[in-house]
Amino acid sequence: MPSWQDTPCPPGSSEGRNSAAAWCVWAPCRSGVASLAPWAMSCGRAGRWHPLTSCHSCCPLLLQKHWPPGTQCIAKHDHSKPKARELAFHKGDIITIIEACESKGWYRAKHNDTGEEGLLSASSVREREAIRVDPKLSLMPWFHGKISGVQAIQALQPPEDGLFLVRESIRHPGDYVLCVSFGKEVIHYRIVYEENELTIDNSIRFCNLIDMIEHYMKEQGALCTKLVKPKPKPGTKSAEEELAKAGWLLKLQHLTVGHQIGKGEFGDVLQGEYMGQKVALKNIKCDVTAQAFLSETAAMTKVRHKNLVCLLGVILHNGLYIVMEFMSKGNLVNYLRSRGRLVVQVKQLIQFALDVSQGMDYLESKKLVHRDLAARNILISEENVAKVSDFGLANVDPKGVDTTRLPVKWTAPEALKHNKFSTKSDVWSYGILLWEVFSYGRAPYPKMALKEVSDMVQKGYQMGAPDGCPPSIYNLMKNCWELEPGKRPSFKKLTEKLQKALTRSTGQEGGKNPSQPHITTIEAQNRGQYP
Repeated sequence: MPSWQDTPCPPGSSEGRNSAAAWCVWAPCRSGVASLAPWAMSCGRAGRWHPLTSCHSCCPLLLQKHWPPGTQCIAKHDHSKPKARELAFHKGDIITIIEACESKGWYRAKHNDTGEEGLLSASSVREREAIRVDPKLSLMPWFHGKISGVQAIQALQPPEDGLFLVRESIRHPGDYVLCVSFGKEVIHYRIVYEENELTIDNSIRFCNLIDMIEHYMKEQGALCTKLVKPKPKPGTKSAEEELAKAGWLLKLQHLTVGHQIGKGEFGDVLQGEYMGQKVALKNIKCDVTAQAFLSETAAMTKVRHKNLVCLLGVILHNGLYIVMEFMSKGNLVNYLRSRGRLVVQVKQLIQFALDVSQGMDYLESKKLVHRDLAARNILISEENVAKVSDFGLANVDPKGVDTTRLPVKWTAPEALKHNKFSTKSDVWSYGILLWEVFSYGRAPYPKMALKEVSDMVQKGYQMGAPDGCPPSIYNLMKNCWELEPGKRPSFKKLTEKLQKALTRSTGQEGGKNPSQPHITTIEAQNRGQYP
């Protein structure tokens, strides 16, 4: 068989391996299976040519996807003895691509845990995956609900020391039972729930079942043995295993928890550090709420955009920690109220509005609905870039759907009346957000009671323009407040109009003030979309 280097291209193709219309011939493979040359295509029926792949065990990856800077990957195997300039890593480690090398299939990358930089082969890693939203995913796969003691014994067969499950107590409603296999027996420990805490022996108390199980998997305590292996409830999947497999489970030992910077209805918001990087932490301690947050967190793994607050990962400890990028200048409402008109010019307001619109346009393209778009949920970075936050978490409601708890002044009429949330209801909320921005953080519908707002809006009432608001921006607000959802603009259209408004503002400002400073390199980089 001739070598692939000497084989001519098929008739009608461009010459050379580097041509855009590259073709393929068979080449020998070390495994004994025929492979394809790196510029390969294969002839099929009726003289058509189709792309093929190589033998992945030992041949070059043919159609290697190009990973842009910032792409996060997971190591497929250990590489503990690297050559000079290569990066060391272990299977499952998270690695961020810095740039592609001139040598095909090689990248310069940074280890997310150690912070070290070096070279790696594309074949040694895979791209970090989004987590599929799956109702079977459970933070508590060992929780079997209402089953009897006899059923628990049957589930824990064959006997295995440390095999365990948790069930609801039938004799003592509101309490739980920890069932542990030890020797040839199953031992049942009552978990008493009192004063919002859980305990087995009164010597140590926990705020939720997740923490209790985590503790007894490390310490035997009053139990007959340490908990070793959970017995999953049929039909469930371990969220911990799925998060780890996809590369979103972060390591607790690398986390430093700092002071509280906020408090929401679902839990505290804390500042912290992960591997020396400043982060924001949402700590959800209630195990039921943490489970509800899981599917929303899974949705967040699918999106990445320069105007969305970035999810870094999840830590299962003390309930659930959702680790996000840290936004040093806080939320948009406080940013505007604390600085006012003398500091924040109209051009900057338009830029903030554009940032939010671009983030929402991206969510719209992914068919994701925010449901709680407001200036309080927009965060500002050190470089003055506005980013939408809580876009994956807005659907979580520990008490179920309750229209009496909706933010009435920001919620579209059809959502208030019929609980119909959509991208168009987000557009309505965006109109209210615009009013907040151009009034420098004032609360919308000033001096109006919530019931009055709801009634007046249903009749077509619209707020007047904030002082100093450009007419073109006020027209956008009114377009967002159309009573018929179908008449409201898309976020794509809003983005186009705001880009034009920003250009006009820049031109007018440039004419009045030629010494206007240029946008910094960092600002320019932050306004470029993530890969």
